[in-house]
Amino acid sequence: MTFFDTHCHIDFAEFENDRDQVLADAAQYNVSCILVPGVSLALSDKVLALENTFDITFYKALGLHPYFLNEHQEGDFERLATLARNNREVLAAIGECGIDRSIDNLELQQQLFSQHIELANELSLPMVVHHRKSHDLIAEAFKTLKPQCGGIIHAFSGSAQVANYYIELGFKLGVGGTITYLRAHKTRDVIANMPIEHLVLETDAPSMPLYGFQGRRNVPSQIIRVFDVLCELKGVETQSARKILAEQLYASSCSVFRI
Repeated sequence: MTFFDTHCHIDFAEFENDRDQVLADAAQYNVSCILVPGVSLALSDKVLALENTFDITFYKALGLHPYFLNEHQEGDFERLATLARNNREVLAAIGECGIDRSIDNLELQQQLFSQHIELANELSLPMVVHHRKSHDLIAEAFKTLKPQCGGIIHAFSGSAQVANYYIELGFKLGVGGTITYLRAHKTRDVIANMPIEHLVLETDAPSMPLYGFQGRRNVPSQIIRVFDVLCELKGVETQSARKILAEQLYASSCSVFRI
């Protein structure tokens, strides 16, 4: 079985002291591909400089994350867009971008998100979309400017209706540590009943720790635990069925990034 971690911030400072070991561990668990989303202009060069290692292929995205809104300077998006255009051949997506109601200045977030949609459409790239209590605002943005190449709704949580709305627009749902928490009833139920071709695996390392690992740094090798829980939710028990499920998830990941 081979796995694709479709959302891992391996460029973050949390991995500065042991990045090679973390990646070696991931390779041991058959993680062969990692999508590294950008979060700021300052870290864009670091994302672009990542080199394949331990038989892991890095796919890269550039974006301005709403969490770092206070760090984004005037003109950062224009500079990021130029960087994306100049590196189009090595980019798999635009993002991480989105709208987050836990962060102030929603008007600026909405403006930036619309600019990301425009850039993704211009470069014919999928998007990596962050949400937090903001499905309505994201839908509003998509109604104004429809994304042309779909993408991934990162760390999806929401109703089946919301899930199907995104799927109809060509998006896949990012499945990560949330499903390992029994209290996440709604998300677990939606994922359990969602066809595999609409799902992709992700860790969001170093964030989004799995149940039982709260307070600890998340790592890409945890993708296997996310997979195990997904198998439980889907009622997949035999090794042969697990292998088929893993292959379907890998194919879904490659499909969204047109690999």
